[in-house]
Amino acid sequence: MNRRPVLTFFSLLLFLSVYAQQTKRTINEKCGTMQRLEENLQKSAVLRQRFEQKRIEFNKVASVRSQNKEAGVLSTIYIPVVFHVVLPNPNIVTDAQIQAQLDTLNRDFFGSNGDSVKIPSYFKPLYGKSSIQFCLAQRNPDGDATNGIDRVFTARTSFSIDDGVKHDYAGGVASWNSAKYMNVWICMLGSNLLGYATFPDDVSTPSADQGVVIDYRSLPGGSLANYNQGKSLTHETGHYFNLYHIWGDDGGACYGDDYVGDTPNQGDASSGCYTGIKTDNCTLGGNGIMYQNYMDYTDDPCLVMFTAGQVNRMETALSVYRPSLLSSNGCQPVILQNYDAQLRTVNQPVQRLCTAAFTPQVTIKNRGSQNLTSLQISAKIDNGPATSTSWTGSLTTYNTTVVNLANLTATPGTHTLTVYVSNPNSNADQDRSNDTLQITFQYFDPITFTSPLAPSPVTEYRESFENNSFPNGGWDIVNPDNAITWQRVYVASKSGSASMRVDNFNYDHIGERDDLRMPSVKISSQIDSAFLSFQVAAAAYSDLSTAGNNWDTLQVLVSTDCGQTYTSVYKKWGKALVTTTAAVTSEFIPSSTEWRKDSVNLANFIGNDNLVFAFRNITGYENEVYLDDINLRTVTINPNLKAQGFLVTPNPTTGNINVQFYPQPTNLKGIEVFNGMGQQIAQVTVIKDGANNSYTFDLSHYQSGTYIVRAVFTDRVVTRKVIKL
Repeated sequence: MNRRPVLTFFSLLLFLSVYAQQTKRTINEKCGTMQRLEENLQKSAVLRQRFEQKRIEFNKVASVRSQNKEAGVLSTIYIPVVFHVVLPNPNIVTDAQIQAQLDTLNRDFFGSNGDSVKIPSYFKPLYGKSSIQFCLAQRNPDGDATNGIDRVFTARTSFSIDDGVKHDYAGGVASWNSAKYMNVWICMLGSNLLGYATFPDDVSTPSADQGVVIDYRSLPGGSLANYNQGKSLTHETGHYFNLYHIWGDDGGACYGDDYVGDTPNQGDASSGCYTGIKTDNCTLGGNGIMYQNYMDYTDDPCLVMFTAGQVNRMETALSVYRPSLLSSNGCQPVILQNYDAQLRTVNQPVQRLCTAAFTPQVTIKNRGSQNLTSLQISAKIDNGPATSTSWTGSLTTYNTTVVNLANLTATPGTHTLTVYVSNPNSNADQDRSNDTLQITFQYFDPITFTSPLAPSPVTEYRESFENNSFPNGGWDIVNPDNAITWQRVYVASKSGSASMRVDNFNYDHIGERDDLRMPSVKISSQIDSAFLSFQVAAAAYSDLSTAGNNWDTLQVLVSTDCGQTYTSVYKKWGKALVTTTAAVTSEFIPSSTEWRKDSVNLANFIGNDNLVFAFRNITGYENEVYLDDINLRTVTINPNLKAQGFLVTPNPTTGNINVQFYPQPTNLKGIEVFNGMGQQIAQVTVIKDGANNSYTFDLSHYQSGTYIVRAVFTDRVVTRKVIKL
């Protein structure tokens, strides 16, 4: 089955109606979830198709589970919640308000809300009670004790649906691990919004941005009349677990769907607070619409229920999309030991070393209740002897410090560095589980490019990926998200049988970066020029005329500090990158003619040690990108030519002579060759600004003797004698 089915006509109408509905509403618009989703999906037809496919697949799973009661969440489970309060004065939201909000959320999900008495008798049989409950996080992602409330001061007076509240650079704060915590941001929202959330199958949203945002005035006791009983968080948490608005977001057209079978068809959002049976253009009789449902826009006092179908959908979404929340230990309180030193991170070395000798660097943390004053830190390479470093200082509970360890030296190859801590304050560590870390790193001697005049000169390096053990010999791959990355494949190649590829066709994490890095390189200052060339093949899934699209991007980066920082020397995407102009909607496998040779001038990096060249793929969820036949070559100019600027070789000659200039000649009008009698036997006329570095003349048909070569410039004439044998 094609992984990207074409959107149905109904789906297109649905999304168009959502956008129209969201733009026409102002005061009555409470939730920005659908508007945010639509704006994100408008950026890429591929993302929209992927989202639609995931929704279709999930609806099938939810439908099956609704027929099988055993498939749902049976026992009560607790999901850790962190509340990020992001306000100019975050203290105006009290701990008591947040606890009251959490209590409201738990009662609404568990079906223990006292206002459920407002559910009319005809909807009582549909009343759904979920096993999902929520706790204030007891430990943060580092394992430290917390109360689950993260107060952050900001200069921003309000936020919008652009997720700025979730990012430090925009005045917000980053999420805690969204796989282990439900993140709730409490802030001031503009545009009359009470909140918005991310759907669990939203492929347009990075995992770190998953969560719920609500206006602080909607908390219990807040200042928003009719919307201050905490039901906004209940509504948005419904979205977080894949519920849609009960009216199907169709702008009153009656064809919209919330994908839940036991909710009545409804034309549009409700407002205010009704009593008795309420009908509309989509449900003209019977029991009317379910304006009591949390997924409507009714005032808080009238929102009192989920249906059993909605509960099934939420619990299915938890199992399918957010299962890591079920295994999170965020609700478990932290029990401090007296002596517990944690080896938190190994900061150095990173994945690659460019010098054999290095200084390991670690971060240690005091996770014990006693002040940490001394510690032993040991490090070893592979199975070699351990080198110990004694640390002394003063580290209070939960604080960290960076420690440089004793120097180590690596041999060429790939290694494992093991670091462990012991003897905190000369006592046994009471939690050994966080004492040891291992990292893998590599060190290889750099490939040194030297002058052709040097002993055993190196002037060229080639890699065509034919070695079965690739990556090896100093190559490595940087894969930050541990997902799809550069891989050696046999499906296509420019030469030989293998190439390197990033499977952007199936890589739906927009904007992820993966680096294929060459061995470290040293280019001698004696070198005059250097070039990096490679064969590339690429295609796009989307039509190349698509405006504002997220395209796959290929960069060539150069680092002069062993990969800590990079300079971009090549960057192509979209039309500039692809090697076939037609959109390819299946996995792209290039033919022999669908490759292009690109080249990068490296003159600015001559004379540098430990250069690292990286081929970076930035995914746009388009199609495959291939690389083959990497070639790094250098050129050294004849020292006599460099000194004289004009040289004729060989001299003497038996046939051809090569007339060379250095650097590229300017104002050159032509070159003339005369015999010993003063007769011109050859001539080249140079058009303005069209001069080359080298010209060849054939003297093989002329008699032996002395010849004169004249280079005629606009401001001078330069001559050289050459002997013909």
